[in-house]
Order: sequence, then C-alpha cells, then structure tokens
Amino acid sequence: MSEIVWKPYGDYLEKSNITRFMHKHGIADYETLIRRSCEDTEWFWTECLKDLQIRWQRPYDKLLDASAGFPWAKWFLGGKLNIVDHCLDRQVELGHGAKTAFIWEGDCGAVKTLSYGELQEQVGKLAAALKALGVGEGDRVGLYLPMIPEMVVSFFACLKLGAIVIPIFSGFGPGPLAVRLKNAEAKVLITADGSLRRGKEVAIKQSADLALKDVPSVKHVVVAKRLFKEIPWQEGRDLWFDELLKAGHPPVPTAQLDAEARCMIIYTSGTTGLPKGTVHTHAGCLAQMTKEVGYYFDTKPEDVFFWVTDIGWMMGPWEMIGTTALGATFVIFEGAPDYPQPDRLWDVVERHGVTIFGISPTAIRLLMKSDESWVKKHDLSKLRILGSTGEPWDPQSYRWFFDKVGGGRCPIINISGGTEIVGCLLAPLPITPLKPSTLRGPGLGMDVDVFDEDGKSVRGEVGYLVCKKPAPSMT
Repeated sequence: MSEIVWKPYGDYLEKSNITRFMHKHGIADYETLIRRSCEDTEWFWTECLKDLQIRWQRPYDKLLDASAGFPWAKWFLGGKLNIVDHCLDRQVELGHGAKTAFIWEGDCGAVKTLSYGELQEQVGKLAAALKALGVGEGDRVGLYLPMIPEMVVSFFACLKLGAIVIPIFSGFGPGPLAVRLKNAEAKVLITADGSLRRGKEVAIKQSADLALKDVPSVKHVVVAKRLFKEIPWQEGRDLWFDELLKAGHPPVPTAQLDAEARCMIIYTSGTTGLPKGTVHTHAGCLAQMTKEVGYYFDTKPEDVFFWVTDIGWMMGPWEMIGTTALGATFVIFEGAPDYPQPDRLWDVVERHGVTIFGISPTAIRLLMKSDESWVKKHDLSKLRILGSTGEPWDPQSYRWFFDKVGGGRCPIINISGGTEIVGCLLAPLPITPLKPSTLRGPGLGMDVDVFDEDGKSVRGEVGYLVCKKPAPSMT
C-alpha cells in the first residue's frame, strides 16, 4: 500500500514531546532525527534521558561500555536508579500526590482509582510487609494476578525493595505457572482468591496451590481478595494481602540500586520450546519505556492511557512504568473486550476520558464483527492517539480502527519489538505521515537494518531484521 492515510497537523507538529526534543537540538525533520539517533546512539540516549527528566539516585559516570562485545554491553556505569523513585516518589515530591495514577475497570463494571499519593502509600506498606517476610534485593517474586489494583501495588512494591518481579498471565494453569516459578526460584508468590472473566469465577488460587507442589522455593503466598470466597488455605504459608497492608511494619526506604540491577524476568510464550526468561534492569526498562510512551505516543501528564493487555505480556509493565514515569494516568481492565456487550471498550474509553488507546489487531477483528453502531453510540472525541502491536494488520481491520474508532483524525502508532527488549525496534512517530498497516521505520536510537542470507543490507525484499547496536533494555 502506497497511499498516505494520515498526515500530522496542529498540535501533533507543534506541541508534541518529540517536536520539543527536535527543537532543542536543531533537528529539522524526521529523517534527520532517526538517522542521527541511530548513528550516534550515545548522543541520543544521553539527551533523551535528560529531556524526559529521568531522576538518578546517583548520576552515572559512563553511559556505555561495549568493550566485551555487543551482547554484553553495560549501560549507565556507576549510576544508581530505582523505577519507584522516579515513577512514584518523584511524582509525589513534585506535588502530584492527589493526581490519579490509575483507574481500574473490573469485569463486573466496578471502578476504583488510586492517586499517586495513595499508590505510593500502599506500595510502601506492602514493601515493608514483604521485607518482614524476608524479601530483599535480588529475591524473585511471582505475580500471578488478574488485572486488579493489587497487581499494580504488588508490582511497584517489589521494585521498591529491589526484588525481581516475575509477571505471569493469570490465565495459565498449574503447569505453565510451575515451570516459570521453578525456573526463577521464586521466594514469594502473590496471587488472588480468584478472578472474574465474562462474569464467571476463575479459581486461580487452586491453580497456584497445584503449581506450588512442584516449587519448593516458594515460602509465602500472598492472596488478594477479589471474590471474597472461602478458598483452600495453608497455614504458615498463605497470607492475606489486605492484612499485610494493615500490619503496621516500619516504613522502608526505596532501595538505591545499581542502574543495571534486575527488576523483572519476563518469560516468552514457550511456543518454540520451554519458555525463556528474559532478564531486565531498572535503568533499561525506565529508559526504553519512557522514551516510547513519551515520544512515540506523545504522553503528557494530562493524558489517560489505556492499553488492552495483561500483566503477563510485556505491554502490562510497559504501560505502568511508561505512564507513571511521565506523571500520566493509566487504565487497567480486568474484563473481555466484548463482554457484556460489544461496546464494552468504547464505553470504558468514553467514561474515563481516554486520550491514548492501544489494542491488538486480533481484538479489533473480533469487535468488527459487531455492527458499527456499537462504536457510534459513544463519544470518543477525547482520543488523540491510537496504538497497536503484537501482530501484522490486515487492510480492512486497520481502516476500521482508523475510521470508526479514531474518526480518521488519530494516528495509529503501530509498534513492533519484543519481550527481549521490552520495547520496540520499529515504530512511527506522531509527526510523520502514515501508510496503512505499516511500521514506518527504526525506533529512536534503535540501529536496525534488513539483511539477506549473505549478511548484506537489502531493500524491497524479504530479509532478516538485524539490530546493529546495543540498546539499554536488551536482555
């Protein structure tokens, strides 16, 4: 497809975050920006993190040491940083404690919000309780939770301590759960008494109990109350989430961590064998995710950001870290896109004033099967940017998303990357004309190319996508 479906205009050109960056460095156009960011990645990452105001607990002495080879590159040498210090502590210190950090939309339609101050407080209480259970820097904690508020609190509480999060899809059964927990040698598992999916109860605690028969490393199971039902209970091991928050343990400071301290192990799907654990760092995740949410999706503090995802997919942590790093509000959604009616997502977007909305092409193909009147009945005028990832678009689905949901006025920022870099290799920007279903080109600071079988750069033919320089978020 060669036609241009969207051209940047107005605020996209004049007031976007990436326009600010370009003006600061005297860069006139997109092509120059991409070329310079890929040719001089050290310049780009240095200036990018300054522009995004990433807060260091201790400034780094040297940006990059690749002397041991590309795969073993070390970033931000001598620097100290904790995701929680930047994303939560900093926001509260800046006076944004009363601002909404996230909105939870339950499967049943229940809604709950937490401000930055409330989130910081709950994160602190859970972190103190986990520390009292013996959790410290480098310990692995599994998160086997539905998309509920306790998931967000648990995620940041682990990072605050310097513990390593293992986010796991709540739809997994005992087998896949056990494989991941055993491989990571998890010390604690945080789960729930159950979850809701299409109005039906899902017994995830029972799945956790079965999985843990094969995971001797797990000493404690913290259980959030979602269904408020009686469940199997192992005294001495199982603990209620809400009781830990009320326990009154002494406050703990946000850990000062080396920039490359590990923060997450995200497992691949396992479609080509056993799932592989990709290891990620505090500085790597914060740098990559803030860059992408800030520049590709132009997120500002006043935005409400909603990506239809799960904690077990990299887009879950990506959304939480990227939005809070910028002081924005994010939405987590427990339910199914078409339950109880085909307009569920459009209702969520309208009621919560969503301005940036991301989804997979498969979900759009599902929603397209319903009459477009389900979309038309909702006011989606606050939307300004759409997003997609996970698979290629087909032309019909892309145009439906662009025309019916975005009203032909919002760019679709279609991104492609992977779990191994918790980010994008290919991505457009909101200052560039867009062709349907395409990825535009290299992401900022991502020096990628297409090679043939002989290792030669090619254009206009199928080849291998090759990353030629390291990036901070490489596993």
